[in-house]
Amino acid sequence: MAIIVQKFGGTSVANLDCMRKVQTKVEKALADGYKVVVVLSAMAGETNRLIDLAKEWSTAPDPAEMDSLVSTGEQVSVALFSMLLKDAGIKARSILGFQAEITTDKKYGRARILDINADNMKRQLEDHDVLVVAGFQGCDDQRRITTLGRGGSDTSAVALAVAVGADLCEIFTDVDGVYTTDPNIVSRAKKIPKISYDEMLEMSSMGAKVLQIRSVEFAKKYNMTVHVRSTFSDCPGTYVTQEDESMEAVLVSGIAYDKDQARVTLLDVDDRPGVASSLFSPLADAGIIVDMIIQNTSRDGEKTDMTFTVPRADLDQTIKIIDEIKETLGTRQTLYDERVSKVSVIGVGMRSHSGVASRMFQALKAEGINILMISTSEIKVTCLIEEKYTELAVRTLHESFELEKEGMKC
Repeated sequence: MAIIVQKFGGTSVANLDCMRKVQTKVEKALADGYKVVVVLSAMAGETNRLIDLAKEWSTAPDPAEMDSLVSTGEQVSVALFSMLLKDAGIKARSILGFQAEITTDKKYGRARILDINADNMKRQLEDHDVLVVAGFQGCDDQRRITTLGRGGSDTSAVALAVAVGADLCEIFTDVDGVYTTDPNIVSRAKKIPKISYDEMLEMSSMGAKVLQIRSVEFAKKYNMTVHVRSTFSDCPGTYVTQEDESMEAVLVSGIAYDKDQARVTLLDVDDRPGVASSLFSPLADAGIIVDMIIQNTSRDGEKTDMTFTVPRADLDQTIKIIDEIKETLGTRQTLYDERVSKVSVIGVGMRSHSGVASRMFQALKAEGINILMISTSEIKVTCLIEEKYTELAVRTLHESFELEKEGMKC
């Protein structure tokens, strides 16, 4: 049987009128001959409401109970939408995470999918045309409800598409695709018709809100094509898929930025084997993602300075961990700056073209924007800059690489 997975986010199911628009997308897929697996998020604002409710009842909500609570948002969405479809004469039923047999680890609030037993869903598709699945949730090996973290419904959708052998996974949202940069900053930003998994991973890691990064990792690992498009338009969106020659011909695909950053500097760290491990292992154990790292040249073979970046929300915990191990590190002072952001130039074309970094540095220099740190990957160049220059840097780089000439209109 031909199967398509369609995922709809919170703004797409915010009320009855929105859900009726979702219904038209499902009916179009049915008319095209597909069995449809619909993955829904909670209604817009519902998850935040439930989190606030928990904080009224408990000063330190138990993570497992929090998952039981916030998962009810998706349960409401799938039940209501299934009612809507049944009233329209469509053979549909709702399915929760444990019924979809999505098994995760026990990291409540940010669980990772370990396995999906799709046999039950495939049997259900024999008797139903539409399965409406609660996104964002699964269960551990003790049958306790778990949730996958913010944006987890994207991951649910791609993982389910792989599990049931779907032909395509469509991610419907309130934007109509992936753009060359944030249209709120650059009005001439263009929609990208097709983008590689690696480019999308880089853009997601830089804070692009279009797709949750773990969903892209799933799609790449299992070669599942993802179509990002708008619930409120019939225009084609952006296909996230395997890299091809047409993508390599484009030097730069997009400009991404991330204001959720903090820079930490440790002065006079002991310059000896094992010091870096003593610092970054505790940070990793705490789930803190360290990105850019610079270690200065050793002074007299004894002391050095070390600078790195972490998400701004993790700065307090980072400083706390450093205070606990500073004697081991031998550092005399810790400095930090929350007024920084990252700006990146991204494109698979960098693999076969040179000069991107130089062009980026020249463009920032022309605007008087100082570069604090630099990191590179095969398809990305990232500069850490003062936060106040973020929007200027994005506009400057978008113009410098002439990205307004790329993309599509509808």
